[in-house]
Amino acid sequence: MVNLPGKEDKAQYVQETFNAIAKNYDLMNTLMTLGLDKSWRRLEVKRAELKEGGTGLDVCCGTGMLTMELARAAGPAGRITGLDFSENMLEVARQNIRDFAFKDSIRLIQGDAMSLPFENNVFDCATVGWGLRNVPDIFKVVQEMARVVKPGGKVVSLDMAQPVTPVFRELYWLCFNRVIPAMGKLFSGNKKAYDYLHDSAKAFVHQKELAGIFARAGLVETRCLNLCGGVVAIVEGRKAF
Repeated sequence: MVNLPGKEDKAQYVQETFNAIAKNYDLMNTLMTLGLDKSWRRLEVKRAELKEGGTGLDVCCGTGMLTMELARAAGPAGRITGLDFSENMLEVARQNIRDFAFKDSIRLIQGDAMSLPFENNVFDCATVGWGLRNVPDIFKVVQEMARVVKPGGKVVSLDMAQPVTPVFRELYWLCFNRVIPAMGKLFSGNKKAYDYLHDSAKAFVHQKELAGIFARAGLVETRCLNLCGGVVAIVEGRKAF
């Protein structure tokens, strides 16, 4: 068990943690989700309603997998920006998009999700995948994402959630607690980082509460969509016209 950092220390802790595991992050994601992460990302992009030729922002973009899904949806005329705090994750993202068909549509930048370096109302949608549980202030990040999205645009999160069935929930967390850190040690040599991923996922707000945070940030039509019995969830909202 890892003692989760407080708000004042979380940014640095998260940056150091993801810098350390960047090289094997994609492999671990595939193993931990049994390959389902790909279909989940595609569904998130569908919920974001990004049209061909549109502009999208992927916050906490990591290794760029969700960023590339946005670029596929927007096509060659689209403009997609991926932003992340971790320079090592961004370096892996640059490698991932090197031979990608829509690489010219993607811009990757290092930045802080708590203070997005963009003007108001510039993106058709904003997404975040497995990122909100790692930020010091969830409300502030959702508020920032809403600020930079155009009126009518969607803000969509995909993240770990709280399983909805009691018995399944206990078995799931027991497995997560034992198996995932062990896999992290085996495949990345960093058990501590995957202890953190377990602990941060378990401590993350319930998906219904997250939908409430979206509403408090000024978004409308907020809802959550449980996947795999609530192991993960998509939470979304729309910026009012």
